[in-house]
Amino acid sequence: MGKRIKSMMCWIIIPILLITLVAYYKVQNIPTTIFIREGQNIKSDTLVKVCEQRQNKNLINKVEKDRKASVNVLGVFPIKSVSIKSVSNDVVLYPGGQPIGVKLSTKGVLVVALSDIKTDGGKITSPAAIAGIQIGDNIIKINGLTMKNSEQTQNEINNCEGKNLKVLIERKGEQIETVIKPVKSSDDNKYKVGLWIRDSTAGVGTLTFYDERSGIFAALGHPITDVDTGTILNINSGEIISSSIISVKKGLRGSPGELKGIFVNEEDTLGQIQKNTECGIFGKTETKLTNKSSKPMKVALRNEIKEGPAKILTTIDGEEPKFYDIQIEKLLAQDNPGPKSMVIRVTDQKLLEKTGGIVQGMSGSPIIQDNKIVGAVTHVLINKPDVGYGIYIEWMLKDANILSK
Repeated sequence: MGKRIKSMMCWIIIPILLITLVAYYKVQNIPTTIFIREGQNIKSDTLVKVCEQRQNKNLINKVEKDRKASVNVLGVFPIKSVSIKSVSNDVVLYPGGQPIGVKLSTKGVLVVALSDIKTDGGKITSPAAIAGIQIGDNIIKINGLTMKNSEQTQNEINNCEGKNLKVLIERKGEQIETVIKPVKSSDDNKYKVGLWIRDSTAGVGTLTFYDERSGIFAALGHPITDVDTGTILNINSGEIISSSIISVKKGLRGSPGELKGIFVNEEDTLGQIQKNTECGIFGKTETKLTNKSSKPMKVALRNEIKEGPAKILTTIDGEEPKFYDIQIEKLLAQDNPGPKSMVIRVTDQKLLEKTGGIVQGMSGSPIIQDNKIVGAVTHVLINKPDVGYGIYIEWMLKDANILSK
């Protein structure tokens, strides 16, 4: 009798656990903001339903774009609330594909390392570290004075005469005040706090799109991070300039390739960078950022993208982009914005012969399917240079504030 009861319990509990796990997976991968075409209804399945909340009928002329929905398991148990954004069918962008030079200045100065200091009394721990400064922090002010670059910061520390420094830092969007006690180094007889800092960076990437109506542009599809700390650069200002690809280092298994470019007409700024996010860099321009391959294209939301053939628009020689064949191997579920939305594989023989597949500097190259911009190239798999990741264009449009207009 006991065995029969246990068997019956297993037949009841196991399906419940499986349903719970499937529901949990589906709920976790429903984004906090769902974009749908104007006039379309939200699609959901029987297990996990996305039910739009009814608006108060007394609210007249309620803006259709400001909508909420609840995520329910079996249509009964509410799990979370999501936002619904209606996307106009007339969102049309110019695809990029051309190389751009990128120059960024950090907000304040970025802490890239902490070091001990050799004094007459022996080596001591970094005073900055003792004061709570961490790698990746941005030093905004010292003694109330705004820090604009590394040279100014070093001078302010060197000239302190050993007095305490009141320091304002920014860490993950939060501002923190602390006090650092400088010490005199026996190496050069100057006051130091045990910091290595950086105030700018530069490189070459690929333009993803340009919106002629707003003057907004986007590039890279992933954030610009500090080479030493890996942290996303908190930027104060930045600009894009013309660039030209002069050579290609072919990607091999275990050794990523690279597009090597040079800046062209550095004094002629193409646009100002305003944001550096998980989804790329974004800014505004008064220059029409188009090329010979550019024709205005519609964009595809994630539910409109299919696994299968597609193309990338990228430049591997000079300044003019060309189309190359790829395969979208897998579309990945994402709850939050990020550069790894889909797995792509290069199938174009000309591109494989020239680059080995996806290489550094190709990030931001728009992905085109059915004559729509569906995403952008972001990363390469080191052990499979013909395979990499792309980001949904939806995420980039959100950070560019184009979908919210």
